[in-house]
Amino acid sequence: MVFGWGKKKSVEAPVERTSVNRNISLQDVPRIISDLSKLRESQTLSEIKTLRNNTAPLIDDLMKIGIVLEKDNLKVDDIDKHLAIIVVRGKQQVIDVIKKDVKSLIQISTIDDAKKLDYFLNQVLKKVGDVLGRQTRVIHIFAKKYANQLTDNLKIMNNNSANISKLLKHFASTQSTFDEINQMLEEIKSLNQNHVDKTQRNIELLNNFKSFEEKNTSLQNSIDEIHSSENFKKYVALENKLNQFTLQKSKIKNEIDTQFTKISRPLGRYSYSSSLDKDQKNILSTLVNDPFTALIPTNFDSIIVILENIRKGISSGSISVKDTDKTLSQLTETEESLDGFIKKVSGYSDTFNSMKNDLNTLKPKNLTSLENNFSKNNNSQNDLKLKSDALLSEIDEINSKIPQIISEIENKLQLFSNSQYVIS
Repeated sequence: MVFGWGKKKSVEAPVERTSVNRNISLQDVPRIISDLSKLRESQTLSEIKTLRNNTAPLIDDLMKIGIVLEKDNLKVDDIDKHLAIIVVRGKQQVIDVIKKDVKSLIQISTIDDAKKLDYFLNQVLKKVGDVLGRQTRVIHIFAKKYANQLTDNLKIMNNNSANISKLLKHFASTQSTFDEINQMLEEIKSLNQNHVDKTQRNIELLNNFKSFEEKNTSLQNSIDEIHSSENFKKYVALENKLNQFTLQKSKIKNEIDTQFTKISRPLGRYSYSSSLDKDQKNILSTLVNDPFTALIPTNFDSIIVILENIRKGISSGSISVKDTDKTLSQLTETEESLDGFIKKVSGYSDTFNSMKNDLNTLKPKNLTSLENNFSKNNNSQNDLKLKSDALLSEIDEINSKIPQIISEIENKLQLFSNSQYVIS
């Protein structure tokens, strides 16, 4: 319950501010903030001191009222005994709060002093207001001569306390804005350092890129020199001839595969049921999977043995086939073709190996090394390009972010001064 005083909202007339442009550097901002902060602190303390000095006599009056009220019996002897008890008890509660909680105000020299004053006044007004609210009838009826003075004093004290709180809140808001500006300055400092670091790193990357570029030019010249030599031309011609020659392998292989496909069933069955030595088993396995590879002169006798054993197995019935006569005929056909197949395979292999050896002899010794180095060097160069592009993108981002932060600082400074700061 409030003891007879209230708050009126003050209406402040809008103040027209004339803006004056003022060019400053970024290095000037900390000094300007410091000056503005000191000015705001000085103004705030000056206004709070005035409010404190206006409030101090009211505090003294409040303490005097407590002393006088304590000595005043409020003529309780003339009223009902039970009512007199209530009046005396209520009066004593008011006196106890005043004695305990109402003290002389501290002097103000710092913002911390102002905060202590603000807290003290809030506590005093709350406790005195609460006790007077509870005892409002006692005071207004039996201590009427104190009621008006208490009401007037507390109303002014309440307004003064509210204004002190408002000034401190405004000062804290101002300091918070100054802190934000300082943080922005630190961010700009950090961004500038990042800009320097990234620019330096990019210079190093570009230098390395140039080095790789020069090395690649040298490697390419060496490769071109080799490519233009007569020896390399012979190498390329022989390589093309060898590539054409390798097509013959497919023709020979297809011919051999076609023939051995005819006897693939008995070959397969024989591979599961035969008890051959290790070498023959390997030859048999190769005949089943890739007869071209098995057809070499040293395997001729073993292959004949295997085919004859298959023939015996078919004749005896241990190897079953759909058409015995046809299969035996195909075995005979295969045996008769075997020598020709081996000669074709050997002739192809001998020619291929000879051409391959000639090709290796003609091939420039350092060409592969040069080409590998060129490829690695080129990959490294591309990697440096990607890294440089990424750094340039980050540098562009910094270049666009710093002006944005500077604009925010200019706007915040405008809140505290008639000058429109333009930071160069």
